[in-house]
Formats: sequence, structure tokens, C-alpha cells
Amino acid sequence: MIKFLFLLLFIPCSICAQNFTCDNQNIEDAYNLAVNTMNINVRRGVLAAGGDYGGEWVRDIAINSWNCASLLRPKVAEKSLWSVTKNKDTIGHQYWDRIIWVIAALNHYYVTGDKKFLKQAYQCSLNSIKQLEEQAFDRNHGLFTGPSVFNDGIAGYPKPIDDDNIHSTFVLDYPHARYIKCLSTNCIYYEAYLCLIKMESLLHTDKTQATIFEKKANKLKENILKNFYNEKENKLYYLVEGNGKIDKYQEGLGVSFAIMFGIVNKKQAQKILQSVQVSNYGITSIYTDFPRFSKDKPGRHNNLIWPMVNGFFAKASIIAGDRHSFNIELDGLTHLAIDEDKGDYQFREIYNPNTGQPFGGWQKGSLTQSCRLQTWSATAYINMVDFGMIGFRFKSNGIIFSPYLPPTIHLLSLKNIRYRNAVLNITVKGNGTIIQSFTVNGKQKKDASINDYIRGENNIIIQLI
Repeated sequence: MIKFLFLLLFIPCSICAQNFTCDNQNIEDAYNLAVNTMNINVRRGVLAAGGDYGGEWVRDIAINSWNCASLLRPKVAEKSLWSVTKNKDTIGHQYWDRIIWVIAALNHYYVTGDKKFLKQAYQCSLNSIKQLEEQAFDRNHGLFTGPSVFNDGIAGYPKPIDDDNIHSTFVLDYPHARYIKCLSTNCIYYEAYLCLIKMESLLHTDKTQATIFEKKANKLKENILKNFYNEKENKLYYLVEGNGKIDKYQEGLGVSFAIMFGIVNKKQAQKILQSVQVSNYGITSIYTDFPRFSKDKPGRHNNLIWPMVNGFFAKASIIAGDRHSFNIELDGLTHLAIDEDKGDYQFREIYNPNTGQPFGGWQKGSLTQSCRLQTWSATAYINMVDFGMIGFRFKSNGIIFSPYLPPTIHLLSLKNIRYRNAVLNITVKGNGTIIQSFTVNGKQKKDASINDYIRGENNIIIQLI
């Protein structure tokens, strides 16, 4: 273990160009551990899903690029994004959640400003959405079919989707799974439509196509709210079965995406967050336990902590202005990563929400493992800091900063961050969210932003009240 920690924490500076410090030592340790975890999972220029996985999943590549790799390792992110396409023509692999690639692709352009990449990505995205509209759209409900984002195991689904007569763990081996409509999956389709509209606006290719996508996005949003949202209960539901029955479980990722993408408005989002069920270490993937599982025997894709989900829930909390929920997720994942009786300085794939110990959960009668060095667990943590505390908001023409420092943190800095043709050294001081001053190289600015044509080394200091 000592040798392992030495290798993980002391990767050469030629690889770890950026430097992060914080007056909360746990946060500093966890962030640097997360960056190093991402670095050691780069294989032949592609970002693998983790120490026990390869790099073949669209969802992992997209989420990790979107979380932070496009900023911290842009060349790796680009190669990784193209690696899960078919000759840069269409997005590949498992059909139901592959459209998440579109969201990551636009974010990659916002971070890098690479117009050539954007042109190719737009055509690839356009080809893919047209395929999926033909293959995976249920016109009766006005929703896209298929499993929920990342939940490729049958343990993530209640009966009768699960069938005792089938022994496979793969969800699509179950006939009912092909006809379900899930909250998280439909949320990423909605955001993908919006991203396609933004891509077209940047490229000026076909306004007619953008108008068509706008209509489809608006209708999809309407159907998501109609089928998954209960305003009286302030809840978002998990899935609609093929026969129209609604399964009223809480899907952490679906709730997060609905808030992040503006499918529910800010007032609705705040009420939803107040009614969400959260464990000792943050939100679980799907709450509550399905009848075939329990607290003593939890299901792999059911009521367990998947840190990638917690990262998005933290992001949704910041967007909704619920800093209390963000603090819970940040504190929870910090302890899961570094506490000796939990991750012990390692980002694992899955954790028990009651004990905090790495735990893979049960599926089809077998106890599965919680894999080592999980990349999206690490990048989720990086995004909690980058988006949640430093406040990066990347746009096509620059960065807007919207920082937040919790009560336990008064100073953090992220230095030697390469952004397009500039190097940024960012320091955030104080507490809360109200910006008292924003200076770039000693000169105060009225707005907390920088333009995309910034050059050279720049020292940014953000003082919070």
C-alpha cells in the first residue's frame, strides 16, 4: 500500500502540470489524488474507465472529458472522444446513452476553441441523432427508449424488467428493458438537442435544422415533465415501463440532469432537492432498495454510492443554489476517497452508503467487486472543485467565474491551468458566493470573466465576502 500511494501521489510534474492547494488539507489531498488517478488511467493516449477497465464505453469517455479532461488533458480528451466513434461518422457502442457524447463534444469546443473538432463533432452528432430518432424513439409517449444512463446491469431495474428465469447480468438480455423509458436517458437527449442547436449557431450550417431540433427539444421537455415529474410531491420518477406503468423510484443521475439542463426551473429544482433522499455519504444511484435487495444485501446498480452520480448531483445543487446539498456531497466524497476505513487514498467505483466502505453490490445472486482507480469517480471530484468552488463556466468566447467556498474553506488556488493560448493561475479567497473583487494581473474587472483571446500567463484573484 505504501508503494502504491507513493506512485499515485508523486507522479512527475511533467505529467501533473497544474498545481492545486487549499487550506483544507483533506480537500487538497483528495483533489490531487483525483488528478493523479486520471493521469495513470491514460493508456496509449486514451482515458480508460479505471484500473480494472478499458476505454471502450462512450459514457465513461464523455463524462470524464466533460468533467475535466478537456481542460486538464485536452489532447487525451479529443483522442478519447473520437476513439468511441465509428470513423468519426457516428457515435458507437451501447445505443441508449451514447448521445451523451454530444454534450461532451460541445464542452470540449468551449474549452479548447478547436473549430476543426467542432465541425467534425457536429456532423458525427447529427448523423447519430438521426439514427437514434429512427431506432429508439417511442412516438406513443414522445420519449426515447432504453435503459438509464450507465446502468447496464439488471440490478438497476425492478421487476418485471428483471426476470428470475434469465440469469444474465446485462440489461438488454431482458426483453422488457428495450421498451422502458428512463429519466436520465431522456434528459441527455434533451440536452443533446440543445447542444446541436448551439453547434449549428457556431458553425452557421443549417438554420432550418436548428429550428427542427428546437421544436423536438421543446416537445421532449414537455413529455419528460408529463411522465416523470410530480409537482405536488416535488419528485422526479425513475422510469416508465413498456406498458406505461411508472416506477416511482428516485434516480440520482436523472434528478441531477433534470436540474442541470433546466428541464425543471430553479424554483422547482429547489423543492425537489428538499425532498430528495440522501445517505450518510451523499445521494445513492437509485433509491430505495428494490424488493429483492436490502440494506444488508444491496443491489449493484440500486441503492449504493456511485461517485460519478454524486459529482453530477453536486453540480445540480450548485446550479439550483442549494449549497447545503453541495457541501454534503463534497464532504461525503472527500471522506470516501481518503479515509483509512473507506477508500484509503483511492477513488473506488462503488461504496456502501451506510459504512462508506468500497462495496460492489449484489447482482443475479453474486457479490460483485468495487473496481479500483475508477476514473469517473475521480473526475467527479475534480469537477466538484472546478465547477463548484472555483466556478468555471466555459462559454464559446471565454470563461465566466461563479465561485463558492464552503464554511470549511477560506483559500484555494489552481495554478498553471492551460486555457487555449493562455496559462491561468487562479486564487479564490473568503467564503460564500458574493464576489467582492475580481482582478486579472492586478487590474480589477467589473465582471468576473475572461475572454477567449487572452494570452500568456495570467494571475486571477477572486475575493469573496
